[in-house]
Amino acid sequence: MIQINGTIKLGRPIDAATRKAMVEMIRASRAEDGCLDYTFASDLADPDTLVLFERWRDREALAAHGASAHVAEFQKVMAANPPESRDLRIYETDDGQPLG
Repeated sequence: MIQINGTIKLGRPIDAATRKAMVEMIRASRAEDGCLDYTFASDLADPDTLVLFERWRDREALAAHGASAHVAEFQKVMAANPPESRDLRIYETDDGQPLG
């Protein structure tokens, strides 16, 4: 399994157009073959920071995601208002175990 997590520091509040693009990205990504989870969230202590969490079946599924039309559209939205910084990490991991 492939897992991606990290943060995107926007440096500004999330505007309506960016929020709409994020929701569309989440929905389209979750519908992809091989997507196990795909989530953006706001950091409660820093609302200008997004937290990204993705899980993919394998690298092939992640590569197909990267080549998808909805990723290209989302990248256009982000390029129009680039974030201050990004710190995203990719991990190869197992399915994990339930906690508790």
